[in-house]
Amino acid sequence: MPPAYVKPYVKRQKNDTTDAEAICEAVTRPNMRFVPTKTVAQQSCLMLHRARHLFIRQQTAVINSIRAYLAEFGIVAPVGRRGVEQLLEVVADTTDCRLPEVGRVCLAALGSQLRALKAQILEFDRRIIAWHRSSATSKRLDAIPGVGPALATALVASIADPKAFRSGRDFSAWVGLVPKQNSSGGKDKLGRISKQGDRYLRSLFTAGALAVIRYAKIHGTGHRPWLTGLLARRPTKVVAIALANKLARMAWAMMVRNECYKEPAALTA
Repeated sequence: MPPAYVKPYVKRQKNDTTDAEAICEAVTRPNMRFVPTKTVAQQSCLMLHRARHLFIRQQTAVINSIRAYLAEFGIVAPVGRRGVEQLLEVVADTTDCRLPEVGRVCLAALGSQLRALKAQILEFDRRIIAWHRSSATSKRLDAIPGVGPALATALVASIADPKAFRSGRDFSAWVGLVPKQNSSGGKDKLGRISKQGDRYLRSLFTAGALAVIRYAKIHGTGHRPWLTGLLARRPTKVVAIALANKLARMAWAMMVRNECYKEPAALTA
């Protein structure tokens, strides 16, 4: 059971006794939701994604540190990968007098750590691609616009049983791509997305939706009337969340029915 669903049954204070009593009470509820057990392969793939995500965060932290330390000596570079390479070239140049020796040693160590992180991320990318090619469901999901090998493998690894969700909306709500409700008295009040659910999957779905929108803006949106109309009425990021919700429902339907991706009728016309 998700811990958040057990918490309301906890009485005063928190200890092992009250926690066990709350679990026993929650497990008897007829509408309680349970988490299906993942296979060893699914858990291993999730470890790949989590470790890769950790390395990416560490890589960002190291890059920011290199930029900040060099900026203190008045050495700056453009934003992007090329800018970081220019800064590392300055660190490697022993004839550059702007950088003291002690600072050069520290920055050289950070540069070595950055290169090691990049190599590890590339290795994990190769392993994720290999896992993707070995999974028939992952290859089917890869055909959805905006869904690549990273999102496809994360979906297959995260969802032990897609039939545990009653509908595509339930699945998108589990990911955290539906509006937050504050309804009362028969009046529906919808706000922003709740930010609950699986943060990693939500970020991948949003990135995929933004990629579809960016491609549509460059090559034209005439073949996607639904997306065209929404972009005319709403900001890009709001459209991205709506499209991510749509992609999540497509992915759930394909996993439940074991079907391949089919172009909607509006796109084939």
